[in-house]
Amino acid sequence: MIAILVAAAVAMVLSLVGTRFLIDLLVRRQVSQPILSLEERGPLHQHKAGTPTMGGIAIVGAAFAGYLAAHVRKGLVFTNTGLLVMTAILGAATVGFLDDWIKVRNARNLGLTQRTKTLGLLVVAVGFAVSLLIVTGVHTTLSFTRFDSPGWKLGAVLWGALAIFTIMATSNAVNLADGLDGLASGSAIFAFIAFVVIGFTAFRHPDIYRIDHGLDLAVIAASMLGGSAGFLWWNAAPARIFMGDVGSLAIGTALACLALTLNTTLLLIIVCGLYVAITMSVIIQRISYKYFGKRRVFKMTPLHHHFELQGWPETTIIIRFWMIAGICAAVALGLFYADFLAVGVPE
Repeated sequence: MIAILVAAAVAMVLSLVGTRFLIDLLVRRQVSQPILSLEERGPLHQHKAGTPTMGGIAIVGAAFAGYLAAHVRKGLVFTNTGLLVMTAILGAATVGFLDDWIKVRNARNLGLTQRTKTLGLLVVAVGFAVSLLIVTGVHTTLSFTRFDSPGWKLGAVLWGALAIFTIMATSNAVNLADGLDGLASGSAIFAFIAFVVIGFTAFRHPDIYRIDHGLDLAVIAASMLGGSAGFLWWNAAPARIFMGDVGSLAIGTALACLALTLNTTLLLIIVCGLYVAITMSVIIQRISYKYFGKRRVFKMTPLHHHFELQGWPETTIIIRFWMIAGICAAVALGLFYADFLAVGVPE
């Protein structure tokens, strides 16, 4: 437990302080977020032009430092699984950084091409899945709350494909949610809290969950939690800085990798229920527009922009969406705990 608290505290303090200095650095270098044109989005966000971006560097950097700091104490060791998760987070952050940098350099809201960005994330996802299968004893079953629930055997190939899809889907889902001040970072905090609890529970009850690296993964979740919380101080409306793709892709990849390694792949859908809803709004809109006579279900997608055009204040949308994210995480933990009680602690 001390290691988890150390990771969260170090990451939060470094993110809180580091983001402040990062804002000054980015402002001096004029590294700001290009805003969509009036024709593309209307006047909703034009006042945000000039706000520095790539703040996700502080989240990832602080989380990495928190993860290292937690291992200074005796009793916590680096695990292959934990190191692979951190490597995947850094890999996704690198793809996001390149995307953000091109946007800033070209002064347009267009970074990497969709194909290049997808390919970069695919390399990260494939590398993580293959490495996990080779160097760890990851369970290749379909999992909800543990490796044997429901426990359908998928085999290395099918599980690897599921892992790749999960990482790609979750990273893009968080990226879609990063459209209002503090929305993605604030809602991510609830999801990481859930994985801290799940990871620590798996560590305390290895006979049930058969995970040797539960504490190391809980520390990673705590580090990302602390990094996101410290960053939110400056990202809350009105935002002094945006996280950019370097932050959103890293957060999404972290959540996916934690779910895969903690054998809660299906539970991730509930933990990240807000991100799922936002992503589904985009999918529904595209299908409706393409196949049903260009009909729009929402005024604009992703979902939070629909409510903006409905006249909701930005802070109202953000707070209500945070509440939804909190409810989703609470429901997921409730299901996890109910299953824990049903299984019982082996004597």
